[in-house]
Amino acid sequence: MNICIIGTGYVGLVTGACFADLGNRVFCVDSDRKKIDSLKRGVVPIYEPGLEEMVRGNMKKGRLSFSTNIKESVKKSTIIFICVGTPSAESGEPDLTALEAVAREIAKSMNSYKLIVEKSTVPVETGEWVKRTIDTLFASGAKKREGGFDVASNPEFLREGSAIKDFKHPDRIVIGTGSEKAKKILLELYKPLKAPIVVTDIKSAEIIKHASNSFLSMKISFINAISVVCDKTGADIKKVARGMGMDKRIGTSFLEAGIGFGGSCFPKDLDAFIHIADRLGYNFSLLREVKKINSEQKNVLIHKISQLVWNIAGKTIGVFGLSFKPDTDDIRNSPPIDIIRMLFARGAKIRAYDPKAAQKSRDTLARLCPGKKKEIVYCKDAYDAAKGCDCLVVLTDWNEFKELDFAKLKKLLKNPAIVDGRNIYDPEMMKKMGFTYIGIGRR
Repeated sequence: MNICIIGTGYVGLVTGACFADLGNRVFCVDSDRKKIDSLKRGVVPIYEPGLEEMVRGNMKKGRLSFSTNIKESVKKSTIIFICVGTPSAESGEPDLTALEAVAREIAKSMNSYKLIVEKSTVPVETGEWVKRTIDTLFASGAKKREGGFDVASNPEFLREGSAIKDFKHPDRIVIGTGSEKAKKILLELYKPLKAPIVVTDIKSAEIIKHASNSFLSMKISFINAISVVCDKTGADIKKVARGMGMDKRIGTSFLEAGIGFGGSCFPKDLDAFIHIADRLGYNFSLLREVKKINSEQKNVLIHKISQLVWNIAGKTIGVFGLSFKPDTDDIRNSPPIDIIRMLFARGAKIRAYDPKAAQKSRDTLARLCPGKKKEIVYCKDAYDAAKGCDCLVVLTDWNEFKELDFAKLKKLLKNPAIVDGRNIYDPEMMKKMGFTYIGIGRR
């Protein structure tokens, strides 16, 4: 099939590359000329395992191309996936101006039947607005366009760090449409994946995405709240979570206590769903508390650091991890970035290391904390980050942090103290090696 992907951000780029890898002809479009020029050279602007190789391979086979020309790309395609950003305003309301602009451009460019698919995470009823926008321009065109169009919702469930695997081996595929023709086309498109498919109306599909991410956010905040109870009682959150997760009704996924969730999805989608509920006249107080617990978890970590170093002011803190999760360079809404800013505010100096996110963090922290450039050193590896530190803090659970030479690490630290914000180390082993160790809910 001929497919147009509008928006080459994280979702659009992964989706386009994967569809091309399934044998489709994919035209990826973006208004950012610099990004498109980079992609044309086979240089991918984000880190996602396997993505750059997939992009280059499918470009070489002629199945994947990049352009800033939305009109030509739409004309060549039957299916158009809208993958533009929907950032949150201060109120939490998603900003859909880019999506509306794209819908208008699609309407102006249609030369035959088109299936327009929402891939971006959008509020319920957005599909109706997309249809209405295109309908208005479609009907008012100087020359009557032939073939008509359909609108569908096909939310993505890609996890950064495992996005290609998630695309090719999904738990489920959700298709929301009221058109038999659209349903048939999308079922055929996804047939090679041999995955469970949920076919529903557009509104239900839109809610499935927000409800899923909000539920997972709630699960993370719940286990973090339990970790605080464990800290106060001397219980072990790892054992508590294991005992809970063995219940099939609960499951083990997302029961890892830590410093809270971040990234481009959960915080934004949580805010959006709260705002959607408010607009509909429902106070979703449960989700407000989820958001509050997540924010407070950073304060929990700062308190643990002060337990080990007493006064944070003047201390040098070694930081392991800057991205919001491992296997990505994404620092959007990254808890480690927030925690570093909190440590700066308390007078600390930072030695930081991340395998992939150092440059993005450098640029972001220089912008957010312009007077603190001399207070942070970006290090070449984990051992370099530990040199002369009063305390070491684990903020992202990259695998390489689990496989260090701890005897060497101990010698490099000024004070052999570790605050493990991801619970990647065993407390007893750390104690035997001579470290003062504090985890999350592992007192």
